[in-house]
Amino acid sequence: MKGILLVNLGSPDSTSTKDVRTYLDEFLMDERVIDIPYWKRFLLIKGIILRVRPKKSAEAYKKIWWKEGSPLVVLSERFTKKLRTKTNMPIALGMRYGSMSIKKGIKELYDKGVTEVLLVPLYPHYAMSSYETVVVKAEAVCKQDFPNIKLDVLPVFYNNSDYIKVMSDNIKNHLTGFDYDHILFSYHGIPERHIYKSDTTKSHCKLDGNCCNVASEAHKTCYRHQCFETTKGIAAAMNLEEGTYSNSFQSRLLKDPWLKPYTDFEFERFPGVGKKKLAVVTPAFVSDCLETLEEIAMEGEEQFKDAGGQEYKHIPCINDNDDWVAVMHNWIEKWAKN
Repeated sequence: MKGILLVNLGSPDSTSTKDVRTYLDEFLMDERVIDIPYWKRFLLIKGIILRVRPKKSAEAYKKIWWKEGSPLVVLSERFTKKLRTKTNMPIALGMRYGSMSIKKGIKELYDKGVTEVLLVPLYPHYAMSSYETVVVKAEAVCKQDFPNIKLDVLPVFYNNSDYIKVMSDNIKNHLTGFDYDHILFSYHGIPERHIYKSDTTKSHCKLDGNCCNVASEAHKTCYRHQCFETTKGIAAAMNLEEGTYSNSFQSRLLKDPWLKPYTDFEFERFPGVGKKKLAVVTPAFVSDCLETLEEIAMEGEEQFKDAGGQEYKHIPCINDNDDWVAVMHNWIEKWAKN
């Protein structure tokens, strides 16, 4: 029997500092998130970050927490529930980090008699700290605990025409009545070194502004290139004029160089160059979460307006949008027929 495992990032179980610390411990100790030698990562995370960050992060989670729980988890559950109404295949939901683990999701399917699983990382783009770590973790769980399960993986869908249409329509719908002068496509940031590490050719990626536009095998695992391609696809679908939109990268961690330009820097810069009516979309996320609801919708607006901006619009993620559910259903049905 075939089944589907949807996997998103994850969330603390609550907004308590204790639960946030437990979540951050698992997340930040992932070698694909902070890719430094284990002993350095251990000292940095256990000795420094987990002493100060959980309390601050807990306060941020409190700002966006819903009565039902974590927005990311609630939205992922809603999406899963809608998808289940469209197919007879068993569908489970797991998270890369937190108590809703990938192992629990696979076991749920296994207990229903599933022997072949389509793993669906809910990330449009390839990055070692998102898509790749989900795949590696799921493969390890299957090898150790469910050796009889065959695991297939849905490819990244950053430039899939169906995904681009859903994204474009979602943006158009939320821009109704908003007279913007600029759209910022804010993607989750990653360290620049991750781009080089993910370069399968070990020579193509230069981060020089040109390599992303030169055809290469490296693009299959290049997060930066894939983000830019998503923007190009949406801009073409929406007939956006050159100069009325741009890309940036948010959510930096530590002091290493991350992909540029930085979103928070752009918030401060735009009003000074005449871009005072800003719409912000976050295509790296399919579900609204701390990084979109607090960092962009709240802090971003405050920062932009403090710098002289006049109007600000955060575009919600595609979440449990019915069109997005239909697209995912089509993808899994195509897989099921193979």
